[in-house]
Formats: sequence, structure tokens, C-alpha cells
Amino acid sequence: MNHNLLDIKGIKVGHAENTHGKTGVTVIIAENGAVCGVDVRGAAPGTRETDLLNPINSMEKVNAVVLSGGSAFGLEASCGVMQYLEEKGIGFDVGVTKVPIIPAAVLYDLENGDVFCRPNQEMGRKACENATDKILLEGDVGAGCGATVGKLRGTLGWCNSGIGSWAETTENGITVGALIAVNAFGDILEKGTIIAGTKDEDGNFLDTAKGIIRHASTLSFSGKNTTIGVIATNVKLTKAQAAKVAGMAHDGLARCISPVHTTMDGDTLFCLSTGEIELPTAPVDWVGIMAAKVTEEAVLRGVKAAKPF
Repeated sequence: MNHNLLDIKGIKVGHAENTHGKTGVTVIIAENGAVCGVDVRGAAPGTRETDLLNPINSMEKVNAVVLSGGSAFGLEASCGVMQYLEEKGIGFDVGVTKVPIIPAAVLYDLENGDVFCRPNQEMGRKACENATDKILLEGDVGAGCGATVGKLRGTLGWCNSGIGSWAETTENGITVGALIAVNAFGDILEKGTIIAGTKDEDGNFLDTAKGIIRHASTLSFSGKNTTIGVIATNVKLTKAQAAKVAGMAHDGLARCISPVHTTMDGDTLFCLSTGEIELPTAPVDWVGIMAAKVTEEAVLRGVKAAKPF
């Protein structure tokens, strides 16, 4: 077992990044398709194809999910993923071609490198070429390349962050994994202790949530953050059930990010189901509880794997 998202059979993950520009792309590919749900909790999201995932809409499966830096500019990387998968014959068959179904979410990293270096079609294609089911890199790679946390003082006191993954498998073969790019406005906590976040002039951690409350009348922020990620499981779920699991996975973010789901974040989580195992009862509760657990661990791993400034 890899103890990461690659423990789900049929899933590949690829990264591509520009280390000078401090931005990148991560693609999660399900070549045989996967049922997908989404839950957006942050108030400043940048997304693509999330309406398609509404349970009342017709498309049942997706072929990939793209996580990208570059703010809204980074959505262009999805076009490179579409071209790559179409050339491989992967997508929804419309007769004349196959149309890849690819939801995406972006995070804001424009102030942490070259503002004019953004994920584009070429970078999206490169991430597909790098996709593998053998090894999953964490830290300052892919969508986590330019990620930071702790923005109470803007660029003056933030910490470097990254992308992390974790998965767990039960005795009866149920596997749930998470891959999270951590770019939060708030602090990262492990067992209640801040391990990354806003620092003061002396390098000591401040408490971002308390700072906002203390200075509520004078603070002014805009949406320049966002934690995005993918939950995946081998349990069979409907689109509605996958959306519920994605919502429960946000509990994992709330356990280790403070504050979370603010107006300055666009926190978005997708849930992929490959349908390998069918549970007779309560699949949402089984998977959702595990999803929150692995999401929390993936956040901590992403922060710890990042190189400090």
C-alpha cells in the first residue's frame, strides 16, 4: 500500500510545475471514468464543470479532475488535459470523437513567484504525461508549488505550504484517500497546536482567528487563498452520495485549518468513486467518516512536506 490516493485502483496522479514562477498543476486521472461529486465551502472559488456534477444533471462520470495554481488564469491548464485525453481516446463518446469530462478548481498563488507565470495548456499536458499509479510526490509540487498559509499579515508573515495525500484501507477492503493542495488564509493546527501560519516580526506564530476578531473593525482582505482537493474511494457511490462525502470531507479541513471556509478562501473538494466495492448499507457514512480523517492527514502532510522559506 502507498497510503495515498494511488491506493484506489484505476487512479493516476501527475504533477507539473514551474519552480521559478512558483505555480503548478496536479491532474487526477480516472481512465475508466469515476462518479464525481463536489462541495464548495469557501466564498471565493474558481472552478470549472461543477454544475455538471449536480445530481440532477445527466453526466454520471468524469475522466479527470484538475487542481491548479494561477487563480482563474490556471483554469487554462484543463484545456491541455482535455487535448491529451482526447488523443488517448478517453472521454464521453459522441460519435465523432470522445469528449473528456474534466472538473477543475484553482487556488491563488500569484503573489508567491512570477505573477505572469501561470499554469497553461502545456503545463496541463505535462502533468498528464507525468501521471502514474506508482509514486505520488508531496510538498512543493504540482498545484502545491506556490501554496502558502497564514495570510493575516499578507506576504509578510505567511508560511510555505504544499500538496499532500493520505489513504486508509479497512479490513474489508474499503479504501478512502485524499489529495489536498493547502493554500489557506488561516493557520494549520496539529492536535490544537499551530504548526504553520501567520508569523509576527520575530517569527512567532500568531493566532489568525483571534487576530481577525481582535482587529475586526480595521482589517481588510480579499479572496487570495483557497484549499482544494480530491477525495477518492473504491466504494460505489451515486453522484448525490459523492457530493455528500465531499461535504463530510470538509470536516477534515475544519479540524486542522483555522479559520476555514472564509470569504477569502474558495475551498473546494471533489469526491471520486470508482465503484469497485458495493456496500449493502450506509456507504455515505462509512466513506464520509474516513474521508474527513484522511483529508485532515493529507493537509498536515502537505504542509510538513513543503520546504520552509
